[in-house]
Amino acid sequence: MGGYAAFVWPAYGASALALGGLAVALVRRRAAAKKRLAALERGRGKSET
Repeated sequence: MGGYAAFVWPAYGASALALGGLAVALVRRRAAAKKRLAALERGRGKSET
């Protein structure tokens, strides 16, 4: 890498870490949204009957 490996590999690592963190946040947010939707649907079903 022409002497730049000390800068390139940490940059790859930081990018992978950031993308991994975003993926984890996305999965958590999706799970929370599914729980909230289920709660809203349960509440709506009770008021319509």
